[in-house]
Amino acid sequence: MKFRKLTWWSFPFFSLLQPFTAISANKQPNILFFMVDDMGWQDTSVPFAEERTPFNNLYETPNMERLARMGMKFTNAYAASVSSPSRCSLMTGANVLQHKVSNWTLNYEVPTDGANKIFDFEWNWNGICPSDGTVQDYPHMFYAKMLPQILKENGYQTYILGKAHFASRTTTAADPLACGFDVNVGGHAAGAMGSYLGRRGYGSDRKDADVWGVPMPNMDYYESKDIFLTEALTLEAKKLIDKVLESEKPFFMYLSHYAVHTPFEKDMRYYDKYIKKGLSDREAQYASLLEGMDKSLGDMMDLFEEKGIAENTIIIFMSDNGGYSSSYREPDRNAPLRSGKGSLYEGGIREPMIIYWPGVTQPNSINRSNVIIEDFFPTLLEMAQIKHYSVPQHVDGISMVNLLKSEKAKKNRRLYFHYPNDWGERADDAGRPSSAIIKGDWKLIFDYETRRIELYNLADDIGERHDLSEEPRYRNIKEKLVKDLSDQLRATKANMPVYKRTGMSCGYPDE
Repeated sequence: MKFRKLTWWSFPFFSLLQPFTAISANKQPNILFFMVDDMGWQDTSVPFAEERTPFNNLYETPNMERLARMGMKFTNAYAASVSSPSRCSLMTGANVLQHKVSNWTLNYEVPTDGANKIFDFEWNWNGICPSDGTVQDYPHMFYAKMLPQILKENGYQTYILGKAHFASRTTTAADPLACGFDVNVGGHAAGAMGSYLGRRGYGSDRKDADVWGVPMPNMDYYESKDIFLTEALTLEAKKLIDKVLESEKPFFMYLSHYAVHTPFEKDMRYYDKYIKKGLSDREAQYASLLEGMDKSLGDMMDLFEEKGIAENTIIIFMSDNGGYSSSYREPDRNAPLRSGKGSLYEGGIREPMIIYWPGVTQPNSINRSNVIIEDFFPTLLEMAQIKHYSVPQHVDGISMVNLLKSEKAKKNRRLYFHYPNDWGERADDAGRPSSAIIKGDWKLIFDYETRRIELYNLADDIGERHDLSEEPRYRNIKEKLVKDLSDQLRATKANMPVYKRTGMSCGYPDE
């Protein structure tokens, strides 16, 4: 069955549509959540800005284009500026102010912050712990009931392929099977892999393979064929779909690619193409990772058509944070957005996002509402027709189901961002401890080191080049946003940087 728009003239009689619609409405849908790692808003041939840009003409992602034609493209979709905070929000529905996993996680009880001369940092550096709200075994963790747990309890088969990065090594959620997934292929505590190359065992040849090596079954097969990691995960996903169809249960598949995270390596299926386009070696490697990821998306869409499940399978495309603009890549690769991963400027938090929901989303539709990654938690549960569930955490996310039924934008909502940490890399403002708020077209950023406040109107200045914080005519807007952000930090008892010299908290933006 092909992915296409159904119209009344597609049938001899309009009434024939009615039974089909009724059956689809009463059946729990399959869900493919296609997550990409570190993919920037501009790393695609799909234009998420109002007009096409040079990067949209450089990269080739035909299957993202195909998905956008089928479903709804969100132009103002956000996540955290680094990996673990976003993934914790996705799996719990909690904003980073609540879950306090505000930086990336790795080793038990070892913070990952860079060396900072001004601040010490206190946060939940051990990540998430799946919990019913009564058991607390580890310090520095956010105890929550996770999305796959709820889906599994309500009849879903649950699968993860690729990056997990929910919690530190040796803790419960380091193993995705403890988080509600029935099958885990390649997911572990680390936020990256040792290599994309099969001939290197995806990092198993490294001295620190116990940390960075990708745990996958049938490794010998993939190594002997020298299959790129993105392709290997896709092949495993296709095998699981064959098994899924032996059951009448719906599935939730979290296909969470390591691409396009470092270390960059050549996907030779596409690398030469980008060298011929004039890219440097490193940028051609990056572009080949993007196109390999896009092929995976297309392969899954083709498979759903082939198996006859396309009309009852939701497909969600999302990135976990902005693209690199630091030492790994050439400058301004997220332009017109400013900065990149590790920063609360738009280049670090604005994401490519597309949702296809058969029978609900209109083909080739665009929604300009402000949405954020924790919104997926209540959205997916509503899509799955799960109305009654209990969780120990507060769900900050707001369901996007009504937005998916209309292109009408809802932008007046407040979105909060909190990165009171030091990423360790600093290029073009990336990695400074800061918090931010977006309301409508207005955005305010507070820098904890300098105590500087910046104010931007994103509708007029998406590149955040013109700070309006000192202009008298915008004083009232600035003061309201400062108060709102400070009140939210207090209300959630957000983790704040602490001065090394005095041991005192650095204080809120309005202090």
